[in-house]
Formats: sequence, C-alpha cells, structure tokens
Amino acid sequence: MTAAPRVLIADDQALIRSGFRLILTTRGIDVVGEAADGAQAVASARELRPDVVLMDIRMPNMDGLEAARRILAQSPHCRVIMLTTFDLDRYVYAALALGASGFLLKDVTPEHLAAAVRLVDTGDALLAPSITRRLVERFAAPDRKGGPPRTGPAELAGLTPREVEVLTLMGRGLSNAELAGALSLSETTVKTHVARIFTKLGLRDRAQAVVVAYETGLVRAGDRLP
Repeated sequence: MTAAPRVLIADDQALIRSGFRLILTTRGIDVVGEAADGAQAVASARELRPDVVLMDIRMPNMDGLEAARRILAQSPHCRVIMLTTFDLDRYVYAALALGASGFLLKDVTPEHLAAAVRLVDTGDALLAPSITRRLVERFAAPDRKGGPPRTGPAELAGLTPREVEVLTLMGRGLSNAELAGALSLSETTVKTHVARIFTKLGLRDRAQAVVVAYETGLVRAGDRLP
C-alpha cells in the first residue's frame, strides 16, 4: 500500500490551516506541520521534509512565491501547490514557471483538496483546462493580434514529431488518458513520451510543460482547449 503523502500547510489565516488540516487528516493524509508565513514555511519544509506543501501565495514576511522558490531549491523532491483566492491571480503564471505543481482556489471542495494532494504527490501536475485556457489567452497576446507564431527554443529541435504533438496537447490541458484517446495510443506509451519530453527539456512536471508549450507558441490563444 502506498504511504500517505506528508503535507505542510502554509497560510497566514489560522482558520484556513485548521480547516485544511481537518479535511486532509480525516481522509488519511498526514499533515506534518503548519506555517503562518513564507519564512516559517521554508524553515518547516527544511526540518519536516514534506512530500507536498500547500502554499498561500500572499503572506506576510515572505510571500508564497519566494517561499516556494526556496523550498524547491532545497528540496527538489517536494511538490508545491499554490493557494489563492482568485483564479486569475497575477502570480499564478510565475508560480508555475518556478516549479510549482499547480494551484487551488481556497474554496476548493474537501474531496478535490485531498485528490489534488494525492495527484501531485505522484509527480503529476494540477492544471484545470479552464486555467490553462486563461494562461494561454493572457500570455499569447502577440498571436491574438494576428502575428506569426513565436519560434520555439533550440531545445524543441531535440523532440520527435510525436513528442511535439504530445507536448502541444499537454499544453492544452489533456491528461494522459485524454492524450491516449486523442492519439490512439496506450496510456503506457503516452507516459513514455511524456517522460522523454521531461528529460529532454529538463522539465519538472506537466505544469512546466504547459509553460513551455505556450511560451514557444505550440499553444496559442484561440486554440480549442478541453
């Protein structure tokens, strides 16, 4: 049986921390600690070595972005889920770019919260298609104006045509199961392609793959997303 994820909750609101702790512990997830600001989160992550950190973006002393950056630098195995009140928070893109595995709104349902923690603990990313769409629309502005697609970095030249296709669909928010259906492949084959893409591009997870997909123009505003 797989061990339960060990979780650190970082939020400046005690009510949020205690509520999330109750939700997770009653669903078999081990909450190993809490932090009221970013500096505490970094120190606690170093001491407790959690598998997943639930990190509020906006906190005093040190914000969640800086705390996430430091935690990921000192503990590459750790996964960080950013917490925010608004799904259009201007910091969401920066969080994904620095290595966060996704984000949740604070009004998340108890079932979704527990499922999200388990998902990122497996190495997957937490990116809802609706959020992917908004990120693309925000950061692909040159394409909205009718200009030519941006040229990808030299690293993309190392991908096979199938891997480029897989990366493009990941950028649109498709899961492995959806990728398998769209490309008429087995999920095992899809996972192999995804792993090779991560290795070739030096990516941490699907969140960073989405960032690369629209920064290189593989995904553009107006593309149909799930």
